Amino acid sequence: MVFKHHTVWAAVSLAFPALAIADDVYQMPEVTVTAPSANTTLAASELSINDLAALKPSTSDTASLLRDMAGVSLNMGGGVSSLPAIHGMADDRLRVQVDGMDLIAACPNHMNSPLSYIDPTNVGAVKVYTGVTPVSVGGDSIGGSIQVASIDPQFATGADKLVTGQVGTYYRSNGNAQGANLSATMASASASIAYNGSVATSDNYTAGGDFKKAGLAATGKEYLDGSTVGSTAYKSENQSLNLALRGENKLLELKLGFQHIPYEGYANQRMDMTGNDSTQINLHYKELYQWGALDARVYHEATQHEMNFGDDKQYQYGTAPGMPMNTEGKNTGVAIKADMALTSKDTLKIGSEYQQYRLNDWWPPSGTGMMMSPNTFENINNGQRDKFSLFGEWEKRWTPKWLSQFGIRSDSVFMNADAVQGYSAMYATDAANFNASDRSHVDHNFDLTALTRYTPDQMVSFELGYAQKTRSPNLYERYTWSYNSMAMIMNNFAGDGNGYVGNPYLKPEVAHTISTTMRLHDANKVQWGLQMTPYYTYVEDYIDAQRTATSSTANNVFVNLQYVNQTAQLFGMDISGHVLIAKSHAYGDFNLTGLLNYTRGENLTTGDNLYNIMPLNLKLALTQTMGKWRNTIETQFVAAKTDISQVRNEVKTGGYSLVNLRSSYEWKKVRLDVGIDNLFDKSYALPTGGAYVGQGQTMSINGIPWGIAMPGMGRSIYTGLNFKF
Repeated sequence: MVFKHHTVWAAVSLAFPALAIADDVYQMPEVTVTAPSANTTLAASELSINDLAALKPSTSDTASLLRDMAGVSLNMGGGVSSLPAIHGMADDRLRVQVDGMDLIAACPNHMNSPLSYIDPTNVGAVKVYTGVTPVSVGGDSIGGSIQVASIDPQFATGADKLVTGQVGTYYRSNGNAQGANLSATMASASASIAYNGSVATSDNYTAGGDFKKAGLAATGKEYLDGSTVGSTAYKSENQSLNLALRGENKLLELKLGFQHIPYEGYANQRMDMTGNDSTQINLHYKELYQWGALDARVYHEATQHEMNFGDDKQYQYGTAPGMPMNTEGKNTGVAIKADMALTSKDTLKIGSEYQQYRLNDWWPPSGTGMMMSPNTFENINNGQRDKFSLFGEWEKRWTPKWLSQFGIRSDSVFMNADAVQGYSAMYATDAANFNASDRSHVDHNFDLTALTRYTPDQMVSFELGYAQKTRSPNLYERYTWSYNSMAMIMNNFAGDGNGYVGNPYLKPEVAHTISTTMRLHDANKVQWGLQMTPYYTYVEDYIDAQRTATSSTANNVFVNLQYVNQTAQLFGMDISGHVLIAKSHAYGDFNLTGLLNYTRGENLTTGDNLYNIMPLNLKLALTQTMGKWRNTIETQFVAAKTDISQVRNEVKTGGYSLVNLRSSYEWKKVRLDVGIDNLFDKSYALPTGGAYVGQGQTMSINGIPWGIAMPGMGRSIYTGLNFKF
């Protein structure tokens, strides 16, 4: 197939790089860029290959790869399962995709977050939309979008055969964290098969100093000193098998993924993960035509999830085996989209998506009392959440200086759940009220976006955009039903130690966002650059929480809450920049980068502050690049958190500063990374880490100390070694 329309080929080649490697396409030589990665498309930011390689040895949590991106912060989860937040909105308020799959947390505590299903060592690309998100990558979300993809398939050249791969290992001193990964590919010019496997494990990590009294862990097996952060140990195993066939301008991929997490502690939850097994099947096809490109995907993901008390949390019901909690989620999706170059200046994207989700969440009986027996507690019985979507997006280059993008999207969300029962007669009233309620809901949601870019010359550009984005509640927000305090604290994906109950009459959230971005840089975007993005979001029917009638009004206790629709606003600014401050043959290049984030969130109905908003923070990093050496010293400054959610009794945190060191050297086939996080072993609390409930009595809502914020990790020395073959 020969393309005469070079504009079409250029556009679709950028969108589908795996297709732009046919034998008759000229390949550019490898180029090393020393400047930080810049926005590549409207409203999107990407991590460079160099950035990804430098970050991977320091973490087993894929979400933390985003920590240096403008507008992004992290909410504490388990060791491999933190939740990224964009401009103060996290979890289901973001659209998070892994290899094009819209994964859903199948857990009342959202322990198996979408990004926990891919190990950092298998990440090949990261793209984040923090501002006005195009409708083609948004939908059923009011924040931004995150797209993480595994490494692209590799093919041989001509008649040659390709056998290649990589083996790696790492060690981090804090928590005795260690892991290994292996990838191997066998390929011809038209077929490729690849295997990726990884294992990651860690003991409890330690803080920079004592943040609590020392004491026995719940089972008496281990003495936890004052700096040990209980319930932070984990083990994660991931494997994938990727099959790919390539023809002339077409690619067919079949990815099979398997995950086994035998345990993962959660220091800001009353329970720990005691098992998570997931199977993923992902079939993907894309092809280039003279008119543009076609992309189609079918996937299915099944999760078996178990929770109970880990070693640091206490069994409280005599000889009962804790409180077993089981969840089963089944997620099937179909997506098809087309990119069409209507003219040399007009591109149209159209697409349709369908997702079917089924959830069962049940708690087997435990012990002999009425509190947890004799029946199975049905937290969500046959929960159903199906979504059908259509979208269209028109992008036009009016002149070399002016570009615009307009989009409209429709998401129809169908939700339902079957009747439930509690452990015993003491739950009968709540169950009867829920069973008598109208549980079938259909939400017809619409998204609109309008974005324009003005580029007067090679050194400056401006973007201005508006978006209306809509999100329907998740199954736990609508269908958890028990007002019993014990049951409520088991339904908490906020990590604040409080108890939550659902609301079947919740309306979808509707967000109106205005965002503008100014970029200044040298003509080649290498010597220096500055980017500023102020934003404002007004949210109708924001799903916040109010205290139940049985909840205490005291300040220093955990409370019971119900999800309710209210009105909220979020606003702030991201500023990022880089400058080449020195260039020397003897000592290499010295680049200074900076990142400043500020977000403010307010509940306009109650006058309260929104929960888990990251305070003002600044990062500065000086990087030296000399041949194959790359050395970085990074400083992080975080202001005190004083704007807290009163309704949740959110804990204030103090300001702090950290220093991190990173260094790497790369031979032809070997890469060595070393580094030190929190060089001076500073003691600090995580502003978005929630409440520490990592040890001791966890079942009683008032049975553990209140007011201890999640401590951050103390000094950690790490090294990573990767060998290519």
